[in-house]
Amino acid sequence: MQTKLKGADRRKARVRKALKAVANGRPRLSVHRTDKNIYAQIIDDVSGRTLAAASSIDKDVKGQLKTGSTAEAAATVGKLIAERGAAAKVSEVVFDRGAYLYHGRVKALAEAAREGGLQF
Repeated sequence: MQTKLKGADRRKARVRKALKAVANGRPRLSVHRTDKNIYAQIIDDVSGRTLAAASSIDKDVKGQLKTGSTAEAAATVGKLIAERGAAAKVSEVVFDRGAYLYHGRVKALAEAAREGGLQF
C-alpha cells in the first residue's frame, strides 16, 4: 500500500522527477536550507556518491560569517561548492532546489555557484 506524501515531500518529489528527465547523466547540485544554516552537495545519482559538499558550518566558512542564515552566507557556500566541484572535475550540474522556491538564500547560492564556474 502506498503512503500519501504531504506538502514539501510532494514538491520535492515533483522537482526530482523533472530533474531526472533532463539530467542526461549530469550530477545534481542539491540544496538544503534550515533556519540557521545552508548546505549544498554535488551528487552523482548513477553511482549514488557525493562528489563535493559545502555548508555554512564548515570550518573554512564559519569564521568568516556572523550567521549562517543570510544570503551572504549562502553566496559564500555557493562559491565554495563551485571550487570543490572544480576540484572533483565537475563543471556541469543540474540544480535541485528541493522543496524550496528559487528565491532568497537558494537563489543567492545558485548565482554564486554559477559565478564560481558551475554550469546549470
